Amino acid sequence: MRFLVPSTALLWGLQFAFLNPALALVLTTLFGATTSELGWALALYNASALIATTIIPAQADRTGRYLRPMLVSAVLTILLSALLALATSLPLAVVALVVLGGPAGVGSTLLFAHLRHAGADSAQIINTRALFSVAWVAGPPVATFLIGAFGERAALLAIAVTAALSFAATAVLQSVGPRAMPEDSTTADPDPGPLPGRTGVVVIVIGFVLLQAANASAMSFMTVYVTQSLGLDVLWAGVALGVAAGLEIPALLLLGRLSKRFSAQRLIIVGCAVGVVYYVLLAAVQSPAGLIGIQLLNAWCFATIAGTGLTLFQRIIVRPGLSTSLYMNARRVGAILSGGVIAFGSMTTLGQAGIYLVCAVLTAAGIAAIVLAHRGAPRTVSA
Repeated sequence: MRFLVPSTALLWGLQFAFLNPALALVLTTLFGATTSELGWALALYNASALIATTIIPAQADRTGRYLRPMLVSAVLTILLSALLALATSLPLAVVALVVLGGPAGVGSTLLFAHLRHAGADSAQIINTRALFSVAWVAGPPVATFLIGAFGERAALLAIAVTAALSFAATAVLQSVGPRAMPEDSTTADPDPGPLPGRTGVVVIVIGFVLLQAANASAMSFMTVYVTQSLGLDVLWAGVALGVAAGLEIPALLLLGRLSKRFSAQRLIIVGCAVGVVYYVLLAAVQSPAGLIGIQLLNAWCFATIAGTGLTLFQRIIVRPGLSTSLYMNARRVGAILSGGVIAFGSMTTLGQAGIYLVCAVLTAAGIAAIVLAHRGAPRTVSA
């Protein structure tokens, strides 16, 4: 029982850590998608995921059952893998992505909603989120190895097998119920202070969209910035991103411990302030040593947004499905806006370095939104 929740989380994380790096290669290699067609296919897939992540968790809130739709999501992932492996045309593959892929991606959202509904505290939520980071460290290299050694369909098979294991783990979790929750967390979350009303919640969601837009812009542009602006080998971009991903796991575990002593909003404000410093330093750094050295700041900022941010949403919104889906969708909207951030930042007099200064400004604006939403808020929880 002690390892059931962690193993379930790891399997769900691996599903999408396998799928995301493989998807573009599958569409271009198996179906001959052009760059333009690939962009449209991924846009439609992400739009489907955005809609599914809004509707399905809200329905789960009404029934109070979060594991049953997770089982459906696992089945849909298996069907999606099979259809992508057997499809003979790009339009059919895109239809499969939209109809099956969007709802299939709700599983991880529902897992965090289930944990909150079952009584998990902030430390347990953050520690579970750390397992998703473990999956994302291991998943992409394994997926690319399978593709290189055995072809794209081997990665699809790995996704289907992982989804089947996720189905089994979720079914066991459903059968044992609250008994699967860890028993070593007896310290209550610290007093969150005044909790924002509906307007405050909207302000916090906007703030997190800004935070996620900055993070998505910084990561997606890293390889171009390192090679073109810093004049370094592309290898250093991979090393920097890998170091940040590796440091993210202990950062999340430490944040889980700190969540027992400090409120979520305080941890987020401090963590995002660290992020502002990181973006400013990234715009000024010139050497590989400096680039790698500041990744500790990057890891701490992202871990705060990814782990503590999720627990903040679950504290200020009673309904577990709604709170988790709002958090996940803030990340998706931020990723969509990242293209505009990169375009605008590169047009400044600083060139590509201006992108990271824009990220610093967006992060500072996100901090301001969180502070303003909590200042003077009534001590009630939003519905």
